[in-house]
Amino acid sequence: MPGVTVKDVDQHVLTKTLATFLQKSGKVVVPEQADYIKTAKFKETGPTDGDWFYIRCASIMRHLYLRSPSGVSALTKVYGGRKRNGARPSQFCTSSDGCIRKALQALEAARMVEKHPDGGRKLTPLGQRDMDRIANRIVAKQREVNNPQPIIITT
Repeated sequence: MPGVTVKDVDQHVLTKTLATFLQKSGKVVVPEQADYIKTAKFKETGPTDGDWFYIRCASIMRHLYLRSPSGVSALTKVYGGRKRNGARPSQFCTSSDGCIRKALQALEAARMVEKHPDGGRKLTPLGQRDMDRIANRIVAKQREVNNPQPIIITT
């Protein structure tokens, strides 16, 4: 089987699978204030999904895999969005840097991400290896579903 990387897999499937991996491994510790954090100032409420922190960590890891090194301010632009100003025109607004910083700190504690000497953060070899393994599993499952092995019954 040829080598499969994160770039070969659908980003939604990878993010969900990586989030469940982070949750099951127990390496990433969710901060206490995660229930009260609003992910951006242009949002009206906080996230309703209980696993949003793991999904954000997985998304950050995917972003660092593709564009490394990246800092907190670059990630706030990635997760930014449209702020609706009522009757006035909408404007682009960056997301909250606190939740991104907490996610990066949790990933650093899990030894998945490390600080880059020139600034920003990058994936560690351990984090990159885990992501490539997960991408391999996803492709293997997709191939298994598309091409099931015939069952031979001998009597």
